[in-house]
Amino acid sequence: MNALLSKHWHHLPASEDLDLLDSDIQQGLDVFEVKHRQERFGFNVLTPKKGKSPLLRFFFQFNNPLVIILMIASLVTAVLKDPVDALVIFGVVLVNAIIGYIQESRAEQAIAALAKTMTTEAAVIRSGKVVRLPAADLVPGDIVQLQAGARVPADLRLVASRDLQVTEAALTGESLPVEKDAALLIAHDAVLAERRNMAYASTLVTYGTATGVVVSTGDDSEVGRISQLISSAAELETPLTRKIAQFSRVLLVAILALSALTFGIGVLRGQPIVDTLMAAIALAVGAIPEGLPAALTVTLAIGVSRMARRRAIIRNLPAVETLGSTTVICSDKTGTLTQNQMTVQEIRTLGGVYAVNGVGYQPVGQILGEWSCDTAVIETLKAGLLCNDSQLVETEGRWTVQGDPTEGALLVSARKGALNPDGTAYPARLDSIPFDSQHQYMATLHADGTVYVKGAAEVLLDRCNGALDPLGQAAACGSEVFRQALETMASQGLRVLAFARLEKPGAQKINFDDITGLTLLGLQGMMDPPRPEAMAAIRASQQAGITVKMITGDHALTAAAIGRQIGLCQDDCAAVLTGAELSRLSDAELIEQAEKTNVFARVAPEQKLRLVEALQARGHVVAMTGDGVNDAPALKQANIGVAMGITGTDVSKEAADMILTDDNFASIEAAVEEGRGVFDNLTKFIAWTLPTNLGQGLVLLAAVITGATLPILPIQLLWINMVTAAALGIALALEPKEPSLMSRPPRDPRAPILSGELIWRIVLVSLIILAGAFGLFEYELTRGAPLAEARTVAVNVVIFVLIFYLFNARSITRSPFQLGFFSNPWAVGGAILMMLIQLLYTYVPFMNTLFNSAPISLALWLDVLAVGLAAYILIEFEKWLQRKLRR
Repeated sequence: MNALLSKHWHHLPASEDLDLLDSDIQQGLDVFEVKHRQERFGFNVLTPKKGKSPLLRFFFQFNNPLVIILMIASLVTAVLKDPVDALVIFGVVLVNAIIGYIQESRAEQAIAALAKTMTTEAAVIRSGKVVRLPAADLVPGDIVQLQAGARVPADLRLVASRDLQVTEAALTGESLPVEKDAALLIAHDAVLAERRNMAYASTLVTYGTATGVVVSTGDDSEVGRISQLISSAAELETPLTRKIAQFSRVLLVAILALSALTFGIGVLRGQPIVDTLMAAIALAVGAIPEGLPAALTVTLAIGVSRMARRRAIIRNLPAVETLGSTTVICSDKTGTLTQNQMTVQEIRTLGGVYAVNGVGYQPVGQILGEWSCDTAVIETLKAGLLCNDSQLVETEGRWTVQGDPTEGALLVSARKGALNPDGTAYPARLDSIPFDSQHQYMATLHADGTVYVKGAAEVLLDRCNGALDPLGQAAACGSEVFRQALETMASQGLRVLAFARLEKPGAQKINFDDITGLTLLGLQGMMDPPRPEAMAAIRASQQAGITVKMITGDHALTAAAIGRQIGLCQDDCAAVLTGAELSRLSDAELIEQAEKTNVFARVAPEQKLRLVEALQARGHVVAMTGDGVNDAPALKQANIGVAMGITGTDVSKEAADMILTDDNFASIEAAVEEGRGVFDNLTKFIAWTLPTNLGQGLVLLAAVITGATLPILPIQLLWINMVTAAALGIALALEPKEPSLMSRPPRDPRAPILSGELIWRIVLVSLIILAGAFGLFEYELTRGAPLAEARTVAVNVVIFVLIFYLFNARSITRSPFQLGFFSNPWAVGGAILMMLIQLLYTYVPFMNTLFNSAPISLALWLDVLAVGLAAYILIEFEKWLQRKLRR
């Protein structure tokens, strides 16, 4: 049983695998052996991942240096000064923590979703009897029987098979069912998609029957290995969270340095220790942007709602901004860039080549050209219709195939040729030869003695004596013409089937020996076609400076053809890199190849993960799209994972940051645009709010240096910070996107959140606040005004500068009149609301008591307005100078 550690079951004959597993195909395992193996290997379930408790997630909201400073300030204020002020400060901290907790991403559920894919039953041979058991009870060595429609319950080495076909799209990315054969021996280093003598957990049997022996269960299965890849994928920061964290560290150092400087200057000047300490605390409270976390959350939440209207659901808030900084999109092919619906695109006969339009299983479209005059085309379509075991079904306006996707494509092409879809108008079927991997064709005998055959073109061409011409006569030649046609169609990435017929009058049965001397009717070439909207989205992404890469488990020729059609590679498409080639590359070589290659074929799940990591090593912000189980590890590792809402598995959805409700790649382009708009608005908010904090800090520092009374109290500083962020900051979160947003290149992920231009603007506005607030405060005191009145003037100066600056901040480079002064009604409404709130702050007795404010005269209001207007004019002049310098 130590051989169970082997991972090369596909390389050994089935009899040796049975011996190594100490099992018997007729008897299976007995109840005692099953119990023993369950104790050793455990149940056939995936180990769930334990997440953080709700309480721990709440406490993590306080794990921020700026928050810790505020809490210390609250404690010191309570001991030395005023408990009411302390409670207000602590209340602000608590509100921010609650908001952060509510908005935090929900606990990861990818492992639980993977476990659900294995909650199924299986037909198992135990002690010589076939019994149905929960898949969770399976152990290595169990003998399992498979039939069409069954989900494979564990990783199996096939022991016997008949015409078995398994859909592995969710695991390997292969869009077509894979033919399986128990008798094959596969090279030990073959990739998962090529192990045709194996069946893997969570895949689906679409055709045929088989018996297999369980070789791996639970976490040891391939789907379990993917589960471990998801668990091991690093939890990456987004560019925004990384920059905010970096910004917070710089701000922390600056605040502590300013506070220490304030305290030191006060002590040196001989001011009372308690007063000096309170001044230092006031500076810290004023300099900390308490409203930034809430404003960040609100801005991201608004972006989420905008994206939802454009059919993109955000699961993790920072993903909104990440889209805006994305430099590479790695996309799965099947169902993401393509329709995931096989479609006949070309029919070839001796009479010519006929294109077929329309895509997917919806029977809308037509065969182009004079095909109705070509009898061979009609017979080719009839062969595809009658030599067929599948059905085309319409459910709530959506067409699907019950059976094999390839046969579904043939039914659709027959409908486009106006043939009766149910075949009732044609002679009844008397007998058939099912498709098998050995002979590679299917044949049906009908009551009129006609045998229709469909299968691999290279096989049927060898069994044909001639071909049908357009007049319906058998021509002795044509084999070489069709072989050349086969090469041409294969080079286009088409999957080609040949169709032939044979006359057997009076026959009631057929066998393999009868299928010779055929008359070739024609070829049908099919492909899972690209989505037209995906092609447009790729072009738009490329124009926005975003590189799109296709990573698929499909064949290289198919991937190359799709790559050419959607604009990912040139006509030669020599730059397709396969999984086998990728596995031979060193990490350094892979980083180089990942940068310059846009199409990757036959890629295994762990290789997708490795590709994403290689791109991230180059500093790229990577978005990964996908819908299958195989995509989940890369979705989780990517800076942003994008899953498909309709065809996507639970696993991919839970591992992703964003889900597209319409499975439309084009929605990604819309999401990128929204993401860029969100980052723009966040930058504007930060550039607008920081002068509040820096300006207030400078006002307090000036007071300490000059030995003056504090112009603004700590509780008044908190009032300014919180009320302006709530009433005015929200307007910037709702600012409409600026023109030409998608013509810019992606932001450099390494660039700081604030440019030198914005830092200079922040300093300029802060100096205006210092001059206006401190200057008017001192002027009022010299006139003999009460202290409360002078402080009220200082508070109003800060707030009115911010009101006017709000309109400056609506664009980093443009004037609000260029944008349209009233194009953002929230800004106008917020400014009016803020003015009304300040009237309450100034004149309502309750507010006077709580915040130490006092009524002021009309003349003082005019002074306050003059400072605000001066700030607006100066900033617009500075923007004009910057525009002139750039030109």
